[in-house]
Amino acid sequence: MNLRKALGSSSLLLAAIIWGFAFVAQTSGAANIPTFTFNFLRSYIAIFFLGILIAVLARKNPDLLPRTRQEKKDLAVGGVICGIALFIATSFQQYGISIYPEGAGASGRAGFITALYVVLVPCFSAVIFRKKTHLLVWGGVLIAVAGMYLLCFGGGISRVYMGDALVFICALFFCLQILSIDRAVAKSNGILLSCIQFFTMGTLSLICMVIFETPDWSAVGGSIGSILYLGIMSSGVAYTLQIIGQRYTEPTLACILMSLESVFAVIGGWMILGERLDYRELIGCALVFLAIIVAQMPGFIKKK
Repeated sequence: MNLRKALGSSSLLLAAIIWGFAFVAQTSGAANIPTFTFNFLRSYIAIFFLGILIAVLARKNPDLLPRTRQEKKDLAVGGVICGIALFIATSFQQYGISIYPEGAGASGRAGFITALYVVLVPCFSAVIFRKKTHLLVWGGVLIAVAGMYLLCFGGGISRVYMGDALVFICALFFCLQILSIDRAVAKSNGILLSCIQFFTMGTLSLICMVIFETPDWSAVGGSIGSILYLGIMSSGVAYTLQIIGQRYTEPTLACILMSLESVFAVIGGWMILGERLDYRELIGCALVFLAIIVAQMPGFIKKK
């Protein structure tokens, strides 16, 4: 493995670690802050961080910023579409995490269910864009269904949580967000696109916060660490690492490395929040992770 590939893989692994522990921050913040307020704050912190990053990069490379009317239009339209999908996905995710009962292992469960987007993206591509899908992908889907059954239904109907259903809906919308980014990033700079995306998500969250919520700002102060972590580390730093990593890493390997966030979500929940999963749920997690790997195998097969 050459230096650039090592840098790419290391960057994506670090991003996965940051995203995994972000589920711990979301679980901690959900105890004190309503969903839309939480997402509004994390989005605007991310905008501030990315704005500084863009200013620094634009000074070194003025071509970073769009110049023609068409480039500006592509950036705005792409960013808004991605932002709407991200707003819906994160709203379902954060609210789902907030309603898990104590002792349910919210960080780990949410991490693995969210990671199903890796399996679902090629399925969506097959249905929406009529792209041919390898049989291994459908095999991954079946394994994922088995894993989801053990993770969410293994203890009987009494162990099914509404949070599981909401986080699964979140994974569906993350699929749409990823497919939207895949199209938009071909026409626009990734960091600029992300900034518009977070501005859209933050603005929609602000509107919903004003309409539906009455935030307790003293409670917000008590969760400032979680908000800063999500805004700066999860949205800002990890996204930048993702850009660096994907530049030097084969797409299939990149997808597998990023999906490790689900593993680190379980580790983070265990280390920091003292969360526990029973043996059925752990087997379910293992099957979901196996499904993620199997669904990415066609990429390695084609490469050979």
